[in-house]
Amino acid sequence: MHYGHCNALRQARALGDQLIVGVVSDAEIIANKGPPVTPLHERMLMVSAVKCVDEVIPDAPYAITEEFMRKLFDEYNIDYIIHGDDPCILPDGTDAYALAKKAGRYKQIKRTEGVSSTDIVGRMILCVRERTSSGSPSHASLQRQFSHGHNQKYDDGGSGSRTRFSHFLPTSRRIVQFSNEKGAGPNARIVYIDGAFDLFHAGHVEILRLARELGDFLLVGIHTDQTVSANRGAHRPIMNLHERSLSVLACQYVDEVIIGAHGKFQKICNQKTNIKITTFNISLVVHGTVAEDDDYEKNNRDPYDVPKSMNILKVLESPLDITTSTIIKRIVSNHEAYQKRNERKGESEREYYEGKSYISGD
Repeated sequence: MHYGHCNALRQARALGDQLIVGVVSDAEIIANKGPPVTPLHERMLMVSAVKCVDEVIPDAPYAITEEFMRKLFDEYNIDYIIHGDDPCILPDGTDAYALAKKAGRYKQIKRTEGVSSTDIVGRMILCVRERTSSGSPSHASLQRQFSHGHNQKYDDGGSGSRTRFSHFLPTSRRIVQFSNEKGAGPNARIVYIDGAFDLFHAGHVEILRLARELGDFLLVGIHTDQTVSANRGAHRPIMNLHERSLSVLACQYVDEVIIGAHGKFQKICNQKTNIKITTFNISLVVHGTVAEDDDYEKNNRDPYDVPKSMNILKVLESPLDITTSTIIKRIVSNHEAYQKRNERKGESEREYYEGKSYISGD
């Protein structure tokens, strides 16, 4: 799930008074699109945590059937069914939303350009393109490529799955749309947590939820691309700073983000002045037990020595054992299936962009 999904939900919510979101079942995704990257229970956590979502329906069908449409109208009192301006085509070539359109209960929102699941999966697939002379590289070899990177240059070449660089066009208005548009009160207890938050996932959502419960205002520091690359390899982060910031900002537990926080707390805040803590009036700094950089103390580069010295650091037990590498490994372990899926999706996305015209909306 990425900020494009969050923006679609934001636009849908703006059309009415309440937003109910159907999360498609794993079986339906497999039948219509290929293997899902994240299972239903993780996707439910993520969708439920988006700021503009009021209710979530699990195990929704991929296509709007007559039976499901009646359930939406009768049980959930839904007025309109919403989808983006990009087509949602079933394997048999028909429109998944045809019945809603025929019933006059369909509204369309503008697709967020510059990002898609196909694009993001494609960025990860690039890390496994390199082949050995004996055929496909081993799982361990693929993992090394993710960890340490390689310098091969890539061009999209029309394959749909060979995109490496983000096409996101960041604007100040988008950041405002995702923000709370309010600061912390004068007596608020401000909690701070930082990280890469790459490929925003259910593990991120749950640790942010716990952090927010410890105070009145949650401030999240998003590490720079350079910091993430230095710590995790040349091919990380998968998503750039602005993309990661929007994904975090869309989460209902987050009140504000620092776009481009350094990974080492002491770089911004030293023992004498404590600049960051003083400037943002931070009461508590938290860190989860599940993190890809959890061995920092072994290398004499503890980024939390300042809050430790002030006795305002709290280590939280992470509810889920999920990291960005977890998501990448899911792609790696089944990369051939995802590559085929991306080739199909890439073709439909090309057709969409070739035939699209300006559509009002944001």
